[in-house]
Amino acid sequence: MDFIFLADKQEMKPVVAKWYFDKWGHLNEGASVASFDNKLNDYLNRDSLPLMIMAVEDDYILGVAQLRYHEMSIYPEKEHWLGGVYVDAKHRGKHVASAIVNKIEQIALTLGVSEIHLQTESLNGGLYARLGWQPVEQVNYHGVDVQVMSKIITA
Repeated sequence: MDFIFLADKQEMKPVVAKWYFDKWGHLNEGASVASFDNKLNDYLNRDSLPLMIMAVEDDYILGVAQLRYHEMSIYPEKEHWLGGVYVDAKHRGKHVASAIVNKIEQIALTLGVSEIHLQTESLNGGLYARLGWQPVEQVNYHGVDVQVMSKIITA
């Protein structure tokens, strides 16, 4: 498994946009695959936020994740966020998500980010708890119950 920035393989935006729309489109009134694709233009960075990485194997995207700013408006003091973690259904259960999250943490360190936050619908923290993320609090955000978590990133 290799990791590449979306910026280096922009032709994959439609695939990611479709994944995101299918998973989270119902949360955004008026959302479309095209609107998700357009939003991904913001993530075409390699050395600044927001950015997206893709786990790939043989030119096939296994999964994706984002490192971005201020995901939840109710936490203006929490600056850096892991988000948009998605693994293609055919590759779930193969530690792809763990690898992507670990890679995002490495990238964050290289960019001088020492603390990252996330929100997950897995109220027990699921994968993130197993990777050392700490629960902050459970909240209902835009009609969805989520666990907010954080992690101090060290080398």
